[in-house]
Amino acid sequence: MDASHHEAERVLNPYASFLGDNDPFHVIVTTPRTLAAIVGRTSEERLNRSPAPGKWSIREILCHLADCELVFGFRLRQTVAEASHVIQPFDQEAWQTPYQSLSAQDALAAFTATRRWNLLFIDAVLPGALPKPVIHPERGPMTFGTIIETMAGHDLNHLAQIQALA
Repeated sequence: MDASHHEAERVLNPYASFLGDNDPFHVIVTTPRTLAAIVGRTSEERLNRSPAPGKWSIREILCHLADCELVFGFRLRQTVAEASHVIQPFDQEAWQTPYQSLSAQDALAAFTATRRWNLLFIDAVLPGALPKPVIHPERGPMTFGTIIETMAGHDLNHLAQIQALA
């Protein structure tokens, strides 16, 4: 894929703006360890404290990350398995209903296990899968590589929020 096409994809991908010069593969590999370190040194009270009405606590962000990792895994697999797959968007607010009854530790464990499985899948299909096309109904044409950039940018966005709250 040429550089201009790659940059055009980044413009359509709002999470890519969080990447800067970071290597998306490095980000997605290191995020679970970074999260574990933060959770390990943060009190239960702080993990559960919402910064403002309607804003997620660290625990709720971890639940969201675990949910998103399931979604990313499904998107990655469908991109590889199907020709020009159309991604199914989801409403993150509607998915948050059970977050109040889930622990930060369980959310982190789910995220970490699912991320490990997704990384093994990514390693198994690279490099051939990177240019494989997929369509996001709200963002337009993307590739397998764009999904990886989205994962990394999404990680960095929420890591910054978690670090500020911790």
